[in-house]
Amino acid sequence: QVQLVESGGGLMQAGGSLRLSCAASGRTYVNYPMGWFRQAPGKEREFVATIFWSGGNTYYADSVKGRFTISRDSAKNTVYLQMNDLKPDDTAVYYCAAAERLLTAGEAMAVEEYAYWGQGTQVTVSS
Repeated sequence: QVQLVESGGGLMQAGGSLRLSCAASGRTYVNYPMGWFRQAPGKEREFVATIFWSGGNTYYADSVKGRFTISRDSAKNTVYLQMNDLKPDDTAVYYCAAAERLLTAGEAMAVEEYAYWGQGTQVTVSS
């Protein structure tokens, strides 16, 4: 079983920055992706970014490219999401997720391919 605990959300003005953290426990260190997704009120959960543990390949949604950076600390089994130049449209609950099998790059952007989810952390960006 894998447990994921997110932290770092909060209220920020547009143009500001936040860093989210996701600590994973009970997980074997393998080349399975971990990702960040978000869900705004009344909308479906959507892909934000993903990272493969081995090699560190990363993929981003077009809406966050150039503003968000996903990274990992292998020693701490933790994944981060650095969010810069925040916009009101970034307001959502952000979820950390972990896959339990190898995924292709395309699969790694799909909500249904992730088996484990954190409880979510709220990010609110004011204009």
